[in-house]
Amino acid sequence: MELGIVALGQALGAPCEPGTLAGADPAKLRTWGYRRFHRADDGVGLTDLAVRAGEAALRRAGVTAAELDLVVLAMTDIAEYLYWDPAAALQHRLGADRAEALLLAQACGGGVTAFDTVAGRFATHPGHRTALVVAANRIVEAYWDRVETGTSLGSDGAAAAVLRRDHPDCRWLVTETISDGRNAGFMRMETGGGARPFSGAPPRIAPLVDRMDTFFDGDGRAALAFADQLTARTREVVGRACERAGVPVDALERTLYLHDNLGAFEALAKELGIPLDRTNVEQAMAHGHCGPADQLISLERLLSGGELVPGDVVALVSMSSGMHWACTLLRI
Repeated sequence: MELGIVALGQALGAPCEPGTLAGADPAKLRTWGYRRFHRADDGVGLTDLAVRAGEAALRRAGVTAAELDLVVLAMTDIAEYLYWDPAAALQHRLGADRAEALLLAQACGGGVTAFDTVAGRFATHPGHRTALVVAANRIVEAYWDRVETGTSLGSDGAAAAVLRRDHPDCRWLVTETISDGRNAGFMRMETGGGARPFSGAPPRIAPLVDRMDTFFDGDGRAALAFADQLTARTREVVGRACERAGVPVDALERTLYLHDNLGAFEALAKELGIPLDRTNVEQAMAHGHCGPADQLISLERLLSGGELVPGDVVALVSMSSGMHWACTLLRI
């Protein structure tokens, strides 16, 4: 299936300095290396950011919403409402009323696996020619602490890509995904679902250190093995994608990873055997972790800055709770 990116767009919250986060550990923030993150204004929800990013991508592509055959929304955090489909809401707000709407909710990996989703829909629907992929993140701070909940500085933003069948630029090559459900419960919120409905004050997701201790029952060796698995599986999924595409790993011009902390990027570069400057570490440190939108945000910044040229092969790489590891290869 041949498809490529016609144009990209993004919508970010207001830029903020990490030092403005009340209660955050300054030493941790310095170690993580972030220079900035984005916080959406009060009243701005996930779908608001998604609409803005989608409209920007459509405008740059010269495509109207009425031309879309497919709208895909990838998200990490919860949307504005429960029992509600934000992908359908996005489709309607854009005016893409004849397009099919799909929701991807596999956390931070959705913006990477969305290319495979579009390729599959195009393969089974020969009349489909144009799709819009939007990846969005809006931290719900009532549940999620921007610093303590994970290993990255949580940021609010969305990125969008207009994909078209047979488009020659930024061409999709392959997508590979590895799923391992043994640790599916590691990121879950213990209340709010069918097993334990909300009651009283809304819960907060426990800090990462506490979750690690609880999930692995204080077994430090098991926790360490889990951490080692994260980078090893990332190397594996990149290797699988490169093998399918016939592209050596060391021939990748850039590996665009989720916007994790500086130490995570250094570990990734070592695991893949590539220089750190062939990742998107600079974009990550400049924007914070926008969930599934990270790779598309970095891709647009590198393209607009002239750092990628036709013929370059770029890997979009992610890891998400579930656990899932994903890699999409694009030829610029």
